[in-house]
Amino acid sequence: MSRYVLFFLLLPLALFSLTGCGYNTIQRNDEAVIAAWGNVEASYQRRSDLIPNLVETVKGYAAHEKDTLTAVTEARAKVGQMKLGADIVNDPAALQQFEAAQGSLTSALSKLMVVVEKYPDLKANQNFLDLQHQLEGTENRINVARVRYNDAVQVFNTSIRTFPNSLTNNLLLKLPRREPFKAEAGAEKAPAVKF
Repeated sequence: MSRYVLFFLLLPLALFSLTGCGYNTIQRNDEAVIAAWGNVEASYQRRSDLIPNLVETVKGYAAHEKDTLTAVTEARAKVGQMKLGADIVNDPAALQQFEAAQGSLTSALSKLMVVVEKYPDLKANQNFLDLQHQLEGTENRINVARVRYNDAVQVFNTSIRTFPNSLTNNLLLKLPRREPFKAEAGAEKAPAVKF
């Protein structure tokens, strides 16, 4: 009977000690680290998915703008190659060529003028700005995810190194300390911007 009395006396003590051992806290903190790392990976995946598509979009719109400028340059070159003189008025074929060349230049210039007039709303410009904002936003998301990961790592590492959780981890879980993100070598130096 003394065994039963001892058992009933030790049972509440054992239950009380288990609630304060930190097992569940360590598990919760471990899951927080795993989730935070998943967010870091998701941010990198977003960059991987988003940036190439945005770059292709910008290239497409930039090609439109480049085509307009190329058309103006070519039309201007054709007009510049024509030999002008007073006798052009007497040569219907030369006059027709001159008018055709000028018409091409006028057409190209009108396209360019539309581009210039709409420059604040220019699609290529807007896409470049969007690309810049998306790149900045993506890099910010990655940085935020890294900071949150480092915060989760700090909480986890603290939980496995403090008493009584350290005993629980050493005896039962044996989870290793997690490494936070660290700056790349040379990151303390400001990057050189060259144009």
